[in-house]
Amino acid sequence: MNRRPHFGSLAFVVATSLSFFAQASLAQDRETLVVTSSNVSVNQLLVYTPAGKLVETLPTGGAGGVGGNSGGIASSHRLLAVVNFQSQSVSIFKRLDTNFVLSQVFSTLSGPVSVAFGHRHLYILGTTHIESHSIEDGWVNQTPDGSATLVKADGSAAQVGVLDNQLIITEKSNAIETVDLAADRAVTGIASLIQNIPSNVNAPFGLVTRGDDAYVTIAHANEISLVRDDAVKPVTSSGTQSAPCWLALDGPYLFSSNSPSKSVSRYLAYGKQIIQQSAVAASFNGNPTDIAYRFGILAVVDGASPVSHLSVFQVDGDGNLKIHGVTTINSAANGVVILRGDD
Repeated sequence: MNRRPHFGSLAFVVATSLSFFAQASLAQDRETLVVTSSNVSVNQLLVYTPAGKLVETLPTGGAGGVGGNSGGIASSHRLLAVVNFQSQSVSIFKRLDTNFVLSQVFSTLSGPVSVAFGHRHLYILGTTHIESHSIEDGWVNQTPDGSATLVKADGSAAQVGVLDNQLIITEKSNAIETVDLAADRAVTGIASLIQNIPSNVNAPFGLVTRGDDAYVTIAHANEISLVRDDAVKPVTSSGTQSAPCWLALDGPYLFSSNSPSKSVSRYLAYGKQIIQQSAVAASFNGNPTDIAYRFGILAVVDGASPVSHLSVFQVDGDGNLKIHGVTTINSAANGVVILRGDD
């Protein structure tokens, strides 16, 4: 990986905090939405206010049914992508001034589990392949301009993240891998395992990226690792909380959802440091399955069969969580993103 400068001082934390909380205050003055999917056989996009009010329901044109993944929904500017696992397709919505419209549905190389936008591309992680689709004038090219077979390709794919010149991918059957991007940012070459993977690695699950850094959960080892330059760097224990699964990062704060412990933990993340600040920042009745954090808002989906819940928190200047809204969804919802009117 080509590295950008990394900041290893508290000055960076303070600076990013001030910028971040300025953004958070602005979020109160603009229309903010929280979006998930019903993930049922007739999959639907579900659009909520931060207070938990359902404001829009739209069919995706595909079948849901994905589980054990993160990033089943992703957004970029006014585009939003959602996976339809059982129908092996991805749906693209466009956000208009007051609502969303379904603009595209297209097939993928394998059952999609995770999507991510970056470098004027949509990257789709399936059970056996990673593929790239170029974007031009608000339209996603339905034909991949690059693809690669995963290292394991055994159906355990969990999440894809975008780095400066690579993609990083987790497969729960003990693979953390990268695949290079060409000059036009299409997938090129083969997927390769990163270096220095700890001997106790067990079930890499979720990840979140910033620049050329990736933070990756090692769920069954109760750890979060920093991946930089194709190698694992520091590893931090999740302490009293079991199996950190999914991650969200904005400003100095990194949040992990710990499914078996039914909790969210808060960490400080800067330079090579991952420091747990609060083992239990929030608790839930169900097992958290996905998490998003933007504009001073944290959204968590948790499941307690046969329903799930969407919980939305306000994040204060110290990273503390205050519940803002909770809603019950009558299905095992999948994926969550936070959008603002001026995205």
